[in-house]
Amino acid sequence: MLKTAAWQLKHPKHAQNDWTNAAFYAGMFAAWEATRSQTIYNAMLSMGEDSTQWRPYRRWYHADDIAICQTYIDLYRIERQQKMIQPTLDTLAILLNNPYPYKGIQVIKWWWCDALFMGPPVLAKMANVTDDDKYAKANDTYFKECYNLLYNKEEKLFARDLNYVIKGDGNDRWEANGKRIFWSRGNGWVMGGLARILQELPADYPERPFYETLFKEMAERILSLQQEDGLWRASLLDPESYPGGEVSGSGFFCYAFAWGINNGLLDSKLFKPAVDKCWIALNSCVNEEGRVGWVQPIGADPRKNFSEDSWEVYGTGAFLLAGSEMLKLK
Repeated sequence: MLKTAAWQLKHPKHAQNDWTNAAFYAGMFAAWEATRSQTIYNAMLSMGEDSTQWRPYRRWYHADDIAICQTYIDLYRIERQQKMIQPTLDTLAILLNNPYPYKGIQVIKWWWCDALFMGPPVLAKMANVTDDDKYAKANDTYFKECYNLLYNKEEKLFARDLNYVIKGDGNDRWEANGKRIFWSRGNGWVMGGLARILQELPADYPERPFYETLFKEMAERILSLQQEDGLWRASLLDPESYPGGEVSGSGFFCYAFAWGINNGLLDSKLFKPAVDKCWIALNSCVNEEGRVGWVQPIGADPRKNFSEDSWEVYGTGAFLLAGSEMLKLK
């Protein structure tokens, strides 16, 4: 893990407060919690102080652009410097009080399933640090809008967005084997997001059962789709068309499953063999320098455009999140 974090820090990519790096720094904070590496901690502080000035990215209305605030809030809990969260508070005030600039398939605030990793943990964390449940209630509203729009209750998986929901209008998209398109990383974002929400919600929070039930339901379904090599394919329901394992989606699944075991939500006897198998496979995708390969590039659906040399900062983030929970497994 430390080698992987070090490699990624030496090979920066994208704006530091972009969603891609939000996933990386989520993994970095988890890795710091697990290892107490001062190098990792200093890198996170430098990101906020020197690169982003603790600001979200450009768009107040877009979940991607507040995702980095998860790490700001985590660091604020330690450092207790108001400047670390004030820009986030200012942005959330706008988000909660203004409509999304809707267009096309963008019919709700969180109109794509990836958003469930980006936005909800920010609101759940902010509810805790401010002791103001308006953030948690807003999260419930926005999350359930996305759930109602994109969750397939038969398959127990999320469509990435409305383009992948079967509507019978002649424009429906299907995999080569005739199955619906369910993207591995998209559902990985959801599972990772659920783990991070549940980490924050009090045991007696009224809506906690909704998130727990969804987490367990999806986990059981996704477990059944793991391939023999321990990884998941870019397309969950058509693995034969995507012969190579994909690391970012698999990394988020490994993280969520291990977190679920560690927090008593998933049965260790059922899930630990799958998690162990996945972790071994994930490590086989890391080269000697610490670079995490076999990561599908930025996109919105299953693709075959990646190899052992394909890396992205969010792939490293998923690996670090998974590793941080694997260290806790017994």
